[in-house]
Amino acid sequence: MPASYAYLGPEGTFTEVALRTLPEAATRKLVPYVSVQSALDAVRAGDAEAAFVPIENSVEGGITTTLDELVAGEPLMIYREVLLSITFALLVRPGTKLADVKTVSAHPAAQPQVRNWLRKHLPDAVWESAASNADAARLVQEGRYDAAFAGEFAAARYGLEALETGIHDAENAQTRFVLVGRPARPAAPSGADKTSVVLWQRDDHPGALRDLLGEFASRGINLMLLQSRPTGAGIGHYCFCIDAEGHIADRRMAEALMGLKRICLQVRFLGSYPRADITPDAARPKFPGTSDEEFMAAADWVARCQDGRF
Repeated sequence: MPASYAYLGPEGTFTEVALRTLPEAATRKLVPYVSVQSALDAVRAGDAEAAFVPIENSVEGGITTTLDELVAGEPLMIYREVLLSITFALLVRPGTKLADVKTVSAHPAAQPQVRNWLRKHLPDAVWESAASNADAARLVQEGRYDAAFAGEFAAARYGLEALETGIHDAENAQTRFVLVGRPARPAAPSGADKTSVVLWQRDDHPGALRDLLGEFASRGINLMLLQSRPTGAGIGHYCFCIDAEGHIADRRMAEALMGLKRICLQVRFLGSYPRADITPDAARPKFPGTSDEEFMAAADWVARCQDGRF
């Protein structure tokens, strides 16, 4: 039997479409799960080799369900990311007219992406959240709701019609998906990589966040995502989910992570993996003084000073 990839299901989600863009997906059994949590738990339990889940969209930022699952529980690691352009269709049972739509459903992450369209075209419709956009389509098929925001490709799967297509409030909206597995050695640097970590402060004091960010800034590392998440310890207690340009094998990134390990209560490494938005040829040039060669030359100079050879 082929190894399996879990993904946020049911069949017909944007997650499934994005997953099928990975070449290795063709050699895996793709198994839908009802939630991000259950897909990731399948990996933790050894029931799946990896899980493919949404983690960020260009309208609302980080998807908190996924971030919180990666922050808590048995550690997992990100191996790949995929970007998918997103537009929605309003899926209904055959014969339904726009005036008939009193209830609509979709994944909570979809609501900010269609909010203005809803206000203009269905101002009185009641929004009901679903586990995924495809699950919302299934619930429409069963008669639970009148319409679902989902990919147009899901209509045939659930016996629905696309009453409206091309729905989006923001042009060029994208969702980022990640392939998550059990911790192992990261792949070698590609030349255009991203490193993800979660940081917990030792205590709350003026400049505490600046101290964390300074470990990146002083080494010329650009941040791509910074999102706070509550730790559950009470109001004002947060950890920070960060995506930064670079790979843990880079000297500047390794030194930044060592610095964070010294000053943080806890650091969770979530992986170093190739970026989906650029190729190595288009990667941002490193700031002067931040290349591996310059870090090694500086370390050699310190060693010579310690030996009296300066």
